[in-house]
Amino acid sequence: MARSSVHGEDTRERAGRAGENGRAGGGAARKRAKDQGQGQGQGQGQGQGREREQVRVRKREQERDRKRDVSAGPDDGGEGPPRPLGGQGGQGSQGGQGSQGSQGSQGRRGRRRTLRWVACVLSLLILGTAGAGYLYYEQLNGNIRTDDLNLGKNGMAGHRVNAAGQTPLNILLIGSDARDSAENKALGGARDTFDGPPLADVQMLVHVSADRSNMSVVSMPRDTVLKIPECTDRSGKVYEETGWTLTNESLSRGGPGCTVATWYRLTGITIDHFMQVDFAGVVSMADAIGGVPVCVKDNVYSRNSRGQGSGLKLKAGTTSVKGEQALQWLRTRYGFRDGTDLARTQAQHMYMNSMVRELRRSTKLTDPAQLRNLAEAATSALTVDEGLDTVAKLYALAEEFKQVPTERITMTTMPNFYSRRPGFAGKVEPLQPDAEQVFRMVREDIPLDGKASKRTAPAAPAAPAAPVVPEGPAAAPSEIGVQVQNGTYTDELGAARGRATEIAEVLTGKGFTLATADSRTDPRARTVVFYPSAELAGDARAVAETVGLPVSSVTRSADVSGVTLVVGADWRKGTAYPRVADGNGGEAPSSAKPLNAGDTGACMDVQPGFTW
Repeated sequence: MARSSVHGEDTRERAGRAGENGRAGGGAARKRAKDQGQGQGQGQGQGQGREREQVRVRKREQERDRKRDVSAGPDDGGEGPPRPLGGQGGQGSQGGQGSQGSQGSQGRRGRRRTLRWVACVLSLLILGTAGAGYLYYEQLNGNIRTDDLNLGKNGMAGHRVNAAGQTPLNILLIGSDARDSAENKALGGARDTFDGPPLADVQMLVHVSADRSNMSVVSMPRDTVLKIPECTDRSGKVYEETGWTLTNESLSRGGPGCTVATWYRLTGITIDHFMQVDFAGVVSMADAIGGVPVCVKDNVYSRNSRGQGSGLKLKAGTTSVKGEQALQWLRTRYGFRDGTDLARTQAQHMYMNSMVRELRRSTKLTDPAQLRNLAEAATSALTVDEGLDTVAKLYALAEEFKQVPTERITMTTMPNFYSRRPGFAGKVEPLQPDAEQVFRMVREDIPLDGKASKRTAPAAPAAPAAPVVPEGPAAAPSEIGVQVQNGTYTDELGAARGRATEIAEVLTGKGFTLATADSRTDPRARTVVFYPSAELAGDARAVAETVGLPVSSVTRSADVSGVTLVVGADWRKGTAYPRVADGNGGEAPSSAKPLNAGDTGACMDVQPGFTW
């Protein structure tokens, strides 16, 4: 967008200079012919003058055509189409004024189409309409910081295309609590954490369906108890796999790529990109965007006698927040509902949904100066993977997001329960099988709102992504050795007894006569088939297909010596792996607390003791 705008402006400037040179050249030629009495030179000068005059006429006609085609810009904007120059005749000036009225509604519709949003930091992608010059474009590119996408040792599987040749898109949004600058220290407080390792206090996975008809957002509470996998940072430093710890510590173990690896290990969802933003970034972008309406049912003041709280102070009802007040809303824990991280997550979802609606119906960002502010704030605030390291790439991503209707955006929280592990009182763990149901729906590109997609597939299918498992021939079932383990245990439900034996018998009955039950247990949220080396990939795929497992469940692992099927908490009963319906009953479980972006009546409950 920036490059094309530069080209258009340069063309107009060069056209103006060509006209001036034409007038000067024609006059000089005529003067020389008259003074020197050279008839041939006079004829040439007159001919050149006529040609230049014709060029000027064509330029003026083209300029008028462009003005009719371009939507009306702001009256004082340097980025809109140029006005007629003064002193060129009243008719030209009046023509420019007369066209504005007929173009007004058309321009407003164009701006609304451009100002579609994705979620949270994705509003920054509107900067593609700012019409920045090339040098400014390069400056914005220079603002963007990058980091590695995945620091885990096992990598991630590729997407598999749908029947129409389309692939989904998954972006992990990370909110860092880094207090590594004067601005972040002033905004973040907590002096004892100054200059310490950052934590991933906000983690939201944005899933855009393969056909771009719907979007699902899944938040993981920062206090989720899990194991962080081995990660290696850019310098080569290795962070060994942890024991039970909190998910927000993943960011301090090499960077956002370790947070990505942690999500992938827990959910099996392939993540295409990440976007990370800190305190100061949230404030600067919230200022650039303008106010976002939020609602509380009572007067709220997030501060108590012990100094707990974000400092947020609002009257009951709806208030438009921006800047530091927006950051307070997004960070508030004490003051909403039960004073937990779960209430904060709900407030974040409400803010994001409201921002979606505000930006899609508003024209407040039509001022070029305001768009430039947003562009500079956003690019300066972000750390992204190398797949999003330019303004052009960010804008292309926005084009994907803006296809999704507002009413097809669903915000959810990973289903959870309070942990019973020693030392983790008040923290949460994934609630199974509900959490795995949400993860499976995202992996299998099933809308969380329970509505089937009705969008027509494009005529030209996208290029297929890399296969999840390397293609290769499988041995005959009777020649494939399979170890089956029971991994159904959860703290909430215990283990489903006898599952390893039951599934081994299913495989034996289908020709896998070497399948045996293994007494070892490996608790897992989802059922997986591991294989140790590439030559056994086809065998592992055959096992998965036999019991109805999706191919995304097949994973290479150095921790097994042969094909190993671990029956997870998502398959506690039955001889065939349960499927999730696509639409009409396939919605997210109620424990995920789904909130639709089209819901304008959402309002936060206030925690007792935090009113005024």
